[in-house]
Amino acid sequence: MAESKTEKPLRKISDSFMELAVTVTAQSGDMEVAPFSHACSLVSPLFGCLGIAFKFAEMDYVAKVDDLAEASKSIMTLTAMIDRDVRGNSVKKAGSHTRNLLRVKRGLDMVKVLFEQIIVTEGNSLKDPASKAYAQVFAPHHGWAIRKAVAAGMYALPTKAQLLQKLNEDETTARIQMQNYVTASAPVILYIDKLFHSRQLGVDW
Repeated sequence: MAESKTEKPLRKISDSFMELAVTVTAQSGDMEVAPFSHACSLVSPLFGCLGIAFKFAEMDYVAKVDDLAEASKSIMTLTAMIDRDVRGNSVKKAGSHTRNLLRVKRGLDMVKVLFEQIIVTEGNSLKDPASKAYAQVFAPHHGWAIRKAVAAGMYALPTKAQLLQKLNEDETTARIQMQNYVTASAPVILYIDKLFHSRQLGVDW
C-alpha cells in the first residue's frame, strides 16, 4: 500500500505529455503510436476519480486507448495508422483505429478543459468545471439519454479537496501539474486535429 501513497498520477501525466509536445513541435515531428498510447493510458485513472458522472467516458476511453496500444505493436506512427484506415476505407467504421483515436483525442480535450476550469474556479466544488468541460467537448456528440445521466451524475462528483487527495497533490502542486498538462496537451491535440483535417476527415463525427 505504501506505493499508492507516493504515486503522483498528475505528475506522470504532465511529464509524458510534455515529452509528446516536444515531439510534435520538432520540425519532423511524426508521433509514434506507442508513446502516445502510453501517455493516454496515464490519463485513464483521472476519469475514475471523477466518479459516476464520467463512468461512460472512463469505460469508452480505456477501451479505445487499449486498442491504440495494441495497434502500436504493428503500426509505428499515427500518420501511418490513419493512412492505413483511409486505404482500407474503414476510417469511420466502429472499432477502426482512426475512429478510436478521435475518441481518445476527445478524452484528452475534456481533461484539458476540466483542468483549465479547475485552475480558474474558486471554491471546492468541481460541478462547474466538470459541467463546462462536458458541455464543451462531449455533449455535442451525445444523445439526450447520456446527457441526462451525466447531468445527474454531476451531483456525485468528488470535491476538489477529495480529488486532490486521490491524486496525492496539494492545491499548489496540483495547479502546477494541471497547467503543465494544459500547455503540453494543446499542441498534441492540435497535431491530431491537423491529421484529420489534412485528409478531409473532419473531427465532428
